[in-house]
This record gives sequence, C-alpha cells and structure tokens, in this order.
Amino acid sequence: MGIFSRLSDIINSNLNALMDRAEDPEKMIRLIIQEMEDTLVEVRSSTVRIIAEKKELERKIAVIRSDCAEWTRKAEVALSKGREDLAKAALTAKSKAGEAADALAADMAPLAEALTKSDADIRCLQAKLNDARAREKTVSMRKQSAVNRVKVRAKLHDDRITNAFARFEAVERSLDELEGKAESYDLGAAKTLAEQINDLDASDKVEGELAELKAKLAAKTAKAG
Repeated sequence: MGIFSRLSDIINSNLNALMDRAEDPEKMIRLIIQEMEDTLVEVRSSTVRIIAEKKELERKIAVIRSDCAEWTRKAEVALSKGREDLAKAALTAKSKAGEAADALAADMAPLAEALTKSDADIRCLQAKLNDARAREKTVSMRKQSAVNRVKVRAKLHDDRITNAFARFEAVERSLDELEGKAESYDLGAAKTLAEQINDLDASDKVEGELAELKAKLAAKTAKAG
C-alpha cells in the first residue's frame, strides 16, 4: 500500500511529520520519493492526453470554421447566379456548421481548466519532489555521520585499545626502573677529570658574578652616603 492515497495527499503532505513517525527515516524518504516520481509520471501522462484532446478539438473547430466560410462563399455564388434557393440552403448549412463549432468550443473550457489545474499540480508536485530529494541527501549524510561516530566511540571503548595503553604504561614503568638503575650506579662514584674541571669553571663563574654583585652594591651604598 502506498504512503499517499491520492495526489492531494502528496500536495498537502508534511514530510517532517511523516519522517518523525518513521522507524527508518531513510527508508521512508526513499518510498516517498518513489511514490512522488510515479505520481508525477501519471499526472504528466494524463496532461499529455488532455493536451492531445484539446489540439484535436481545436483542429475540428478550425475545419468547421473553414467550412462556414466556404458555405458563405457558396451562398454568394448562388445569389450571383440568381439561385436564391441554393443561397438559402448554403446559409442553412453554414448555420448548422456554426452551431457545431460553438458546441465544440464549449467543450474547450473544461479542457483548458483541466490543463490549468494539471500545470499547478505538476509544479507543486515537482517542488515537493525536489524537497524530498534534498531531504534524502541530508538524511543520508546524517545517518552516515551517526554511523561513523558510533564506530569511533566503539573503538575508543574497545578493550584492546585499553589493554594496549596499559601495556604502554607498563613498558614506560620498566624503562623508568631501568634508567633509575643505570643512574644509581653513578651515585657515589668519583668524578672524572673533565667533571672536576667543569666544577672549577662553574665555581669561577659564580665567584665572578658574586664579586660583580658586591661591587654594584658598594657603588649604590656610596651614592646613598
């Protein structure tokens, strides 16, 4: 069974409401689009038939109007030849043809009205279809985004990742212990010649900075006195 029971259901439809009630919005929007496309084909086919019928009617009316003109010409010819009886008969035939043309012309009004309504329906249906297609893309993108987020969250909560981080931490602790062990061997060991010279150099720098600081302080004191 279709989502819509008639064309007016589509025209008056609220896509948001339909999708909100759907368990699977993506599937629902595909069904809506399919039914709208099928309905649009039916409406266009019906419109084609109306247009064809209107053209046929116009052609018949044109032929009859031409006949009326021809009966008028024949009536003139009959009168010019003194045959009033034939002229009268020609005018009678013209009158009947005119009545037939008028009757056919009266049938044109419903067809014109039907075409106007079909045009409005097609425009509205096409707009609804365009809206549905745009929503299909949005729904599809949202669904894909949600699926991707679920995958990422699932991976973040995967025990394998948690265990891997735990193993990393264990390795880091082992390295800390190994480095600590290596550094422990240096504790209490006699300094090398290079280290002793570096210590002396550092001591000289400290002594130089201390002497410079004392000189600055003495200069300030002298100025204050």
